Amino acid sequence: MEYGILSVAIPILTIVLAIITKDVIVSLMGGIFAGFLVLNGYNPVDAFIALFDGVITLFSEGWIVKTLLFIILVGAIIRLLTLSGAVESFVVYLSKKSKKIDSPVGAMMLAYIIGVVIFIESSITALVAGTIAKPLCDKNGVSREKLAYICDSTSAPICSLIPLNAWGALLLGLIVTAVDSQVIQGNAVSLLLASLPYNFYAIVTLLIVLAVIFLNINIGPMKHTSPIPYIRLHNESHIKATPYKMVLPVLVMVLMVPLGLYLTGKGDIFKGSGSTSVYYAVIVTLLFMYLYFVPAKVLTHKKYFQGLYEGIGEMIPVGMIMIFALLIGKVIGDLGTAQYLAHLLNGNISPLLIPLLIFLVAGITAFSTGTSWGTFSIMMPIALALGASMDLHIPLVIAAVISGGIFGDHASPISDTTIISSMAAECDHISHVRTQLPYALIGGMLASLGFLIAGWLTL
Repeated sequence: MEYGILSVAIPILTIVLAIITKDVIVSLMGGIFAGFLVLNGYNPVDAFIALFDGVITLFSEGWIVKTLLFIILVGAIIRLLTLSGAVESFVVYLSKKSKKIDSPVGAMMLAYIIGVVIFIESSITALVAGTIAKPLCDKNGVSREKLAYICDSTSAPICSLIPLNAWGALLLGLIVTAVDSQVIQGNAVSLLLASLPYNFYAIVTLLIVLAVIFLNINIGPMKHTSPIPYIRLHNESHIKATPYKMVLPVLVMVLMVPLGLYLTGKGDIFKGSGSTSVYYAVIVTLLFMYLYFVPAKVLTHKKYFQGLYEGIGEMIPVGMIMIFALLIGKVIGDLGTAQYLAHLLNGNISPLLIPLLIFLVAGITAFSTGTSWGTFSIMMPIALALGASMDLHIPLVIAAVISGGIFGDHASPISDTTIISSMAAECDHISHVRTQLPYALIGGMLASLGFLIAGWLTL
């Protein structure tokens, strides 16, 4: 059965709900319910049952359960790193080492390097980078607004370019759904890796930050920012300065992912199971942390499991986003949204413009909702099906969704990473948004040009 304009109205309704409610879970559920309402002959009881039965059906897929467990267990790792004092010890260690780079450029590069190295989760990236570099930036006359900009511009972009984290799990889940439903062909891990060179906004943003640091580029409101008077740090002699509590667990998790891909792919990393690899990576990491922290009396047995449960609880909302994201992808597929859009666009708009349009729509959605993850969840199923029906280069389509989501999220005043970056740098939030926006718009324009050229080259 063909649903025509209704197949487009459902994802639009989801986006509108996200803009109005600022709640991704509620908007996804609303879109799913509306979709099932159409699919079930406008019977609200059947639509209600289909929604919650659809959630249960997802758990019959092993890869979905593994990916969901990975996401919530990453929360446990983050919580244990905080509870054990690993982050605090890392901060003190780098603060002492930072004396060797005591200059404005050195202070900003410290924040940049931390942002690039700690790619486990965007929030912790911004928090650690801001906390460590703030005293050195103050001492060398670097404004808090510029520090917040550096923290914000290295968090989400680097997490999307090195997707050995919850970002990668969500994106793999969305791509695997499209593969399993035969919307697209290929291996999800290979497609995600192939999309990385096309992630223009993330790449351009990281390069712009380097230019800002080394060339002291101040655009728009950033010209009028002032540094905070330097105040010496409190005595930190009671904290043992060591990087190992922070570095070793992260290193174990990072190394376990490619090893898992190699083993599950039977020697071919590109044929490995992404969901299985990240699932066992976090399990091994949590086991390593227990064997490291408890015998060393960094944490007691009781404190370890307290942190474990607290971290899992903190990631439940993220897990729910993933569940409903996968379900709305199925609903959109059943409605034939992409096929209808392809029919409308065929002959009316050049295929080379589609990646650019996907990037711009994803950017507007993320800006309005303040969430890149919610944008991925809404846009990826539509974009992949549209790309397949119009015979576009699928890695480019994937990258357009990711780049657009990060661009809009980066520019949005209601984005969680924007807010956290302001907090980490102890910068006025509105001032951070105003000073960052010109750089984000420049990155968006350059990324738009990149998608336009790439759309032409890949036809």
